[in-house]
Amino acid sequence: MNQAPTQFFLNVAPSRVLRSPEAIEQAGAAIAALGRRPLLVGGDHTLTAAQPRLLPVLEQEQLLIAQAGYGSDCSETGLAVLRQKVTGHRADLIIGVGGGKALDAAKLLAHQCQLPVVTIPTSAATCAAWTALSNVYSNQGAFLYDVSLNRCPDLLILDYELIKSAPKRTLIAGIGDALAKWYEASVSSGHLEQTLIVAAVQQARVLRDILFQKSTAALKEPGSAVWQEVVDATILLAGVIGGLGGAQCRTVAAHAVHNGLTHLTNHSSIHGEKVAYGILVQLRLEELVQGNQLAAAARQQLLKFYTEIGLPQTLGDLGLGNVTLGELQAAAEIAVAPNSDIHRLPFKVVPEQLMAAMVSTTAPDVGRNQHSSLSPTLMQEVEQ
Repeated sequence: MNQAPTQFFLNVAPSRVLRSPEAIEQAGAAIAALGRRPLLVGGDHTLTAAQPRLLPVLEQEQLLIAQAGYGSDCSETGLAVLRQKVTGHRADLIIGVGGGKALDAAKLLAHQCQLPVVTIPTSAATCAAWTALSNVYSNQGAFLYDVSLNRCPDLLILDYELIKSAPKRTLIAGIGDALAKWYEASVSSGHLEQTLIVAAVQQARVLRDILFQKSTAALKEPGSAVWQEVVDATILLAGVIGGLGGAQCRTVAAHAVHNGLTHLTNHSSIHGEKVAYGILVQLRLEELVQGNQLAAAARQQLLKFYTEIGLPQTLGDLGLGNVTLGELQAAAEIAVAPNSDIHRLPFKVVPEQLMAAMVSTTAPDVGRNQHSSLSPTLMQEVEQ
């Protein structure tokens, strides 16, 4: 019987989740119960977007407020500045406002300073508002490592009106990021028999089906009931799966590919877009290495879905169509580094195999590399 390592501590969910179209206005007492001197952490744009509604709520509770930008990434440099802000303000509460990197910075700052944290997502692009995990990047946006936190946020405020104001692209990316839960959890943990891991894998299947069935309608009707269901799926249900299943269910090859791509200096895509592409790479790897026809069928199904909602299918779609062989190899080597999550696959992967999969995500058959977005010269170099 195959078993995953025993998890002695599980961080499954935030202590409280408040969700409604007026969640910010309803959150004053819950925030005040956690602290009286909050430090608001976010990006300039997201803080500006939330201020007209959030600041009056905090002021009504007579809280002493300070604000701090996290920078462009959740980085060691930015976190050092934020810790100084905490000390200067004598903050007793962190409120994170923004997308995944802003919320990761707020959560990690609270963890380091041993303070409670409130997360207020401004888009549905990731499940960062839910999880007990923060990703740390370089000042240039390259993924470095992740940090497991001692608990999920103390309060998650999911305000549908605020989420609705985000660009459509962010929800599409969030759908891609959430879809990865099934494709990664099923390949790494689908054979395991631990009760909570079985539950996490099955929840990942439910999440996939919800997204397949409802995403197209949701994207056409922002603010509608079906749109709220998809937002709940990308932020909340995706977070549940990582909480129940832990790292074993959370990330495999799709996220490893994302991590490698962040080291390319000209990448401009957002997290969920790279992860969505990474799912196709993972399935392609299963075809190339194992001859897995089920993976081939799943990839073709995803390609149709991606076309329907606008997710990237190739390096070219990510703005990386002109990547050189050396750059591609560097990204692949990072993705297969010894500590990479890609090694949760049930087979060994070397950089050359990963590169072949990366340039052939839309290939129709096992072993064929047609329809790549890359130049024919680079295709030939990779195949050699």
